[in-house]
Amino acid sequence: MTKTDPIIAVKDVEASSEWYQSVFGCRSMHGGKEFDILVSEDDEILICLHKWGAHGHPTMANPDITPGNGLILYFRTENMNVIRQNVENRGYTIEEDIHLNTNSTKMEFSLRDPDGYYLTITEYHNYEG
Repeated sequence: MTKTDPIIAVKDVEASSEWYQSVFGCRSMHGGKEFDILVSEDDEILICLHKWGAHGHPTMANPDITPGNGLILYFRTENMNVIRQNVENRGYTIEEDIHLNTNSTKMEFSLRDPDGYYLTITEYHNYEG
């Protein structure tokens, strides 16, 4: 089995961790000022947060670049409406509200995290051929 655990560089790991937890209802498995692992209620890794410049990773060395250029963090979930309500309750800005994506034929919405990463939250589906 091969699995991808996305790691994104952030300015403030603890603040970003709190933000993701407030949106997704996930929890921290690691915690810390330089690295955190966020997991879902069934202990699946949702996302990892890494402080810009820590540990010498070449793609995480320069915090002045535009975070997430060319990247969409695409979350397939059975809890899209709960997540959307969490976003609204906290007053976070929605980039694109719930709508039908004509390509996937699924409902989705999009927002940006505190570092500017673009997130699309979509109703859970399996990919087809």
